[in-house]
Amino acid sequence: MAGPFIVVIAATYTAYLAMSSADGLVADDYYKQGLSVNRTIARSDYAQKLGVAVALHAAEGGFAITLSARDQSFVPPQSLIVTLSHPTLAGMDQTGVFERKGDTYTGKLRLPAAGHWIVLVEDAPKSWRLEGNVVLPASGETVIGGESADVRN
Repeated sequence: MAGPFIVVIAATYTAYLAMSSADGLVADDYYKQGLSVNRTIARSDYAQKLGVAVALHAAEGGFAITLSARDQSFVPPQSLIVTLSHPTLAGMDQTGVFERKGDTYTGKLRLPAAGHWIVLVEDAPKSWRLEGNVVLPASGETVIGGESADVRN
């Protein structure tokens, strides 16, 4: 009798845990999150329409960024917001504001020693955005966006 009794107690406890804990995969505001995703896609599409390209040069203390666009009406912003994200370690993510000095944008980020990173570059008003990958340490230039979405190292 002890075996079935232990199974009933364990099943009751499991049912209690299932009912009392929140399901992290289900969002209460799924509609708002869906709208946010649509806006993000629209900003990426707008950057592609303009032909915006970012050339990243790994430098001491961060990146030096050169911005270009196919569309002649594109006006380079005074600053860029750059986010460097690790695909699996959220604690290593960092964001910095890069200010324009001539044709180059400079800012401070702690460049990690090595690894695969996701780079997100967007203008301050958040009207367009570019996202790409960089493998550090990078030798040369990494280009995101523009004519082709290829990433070159």
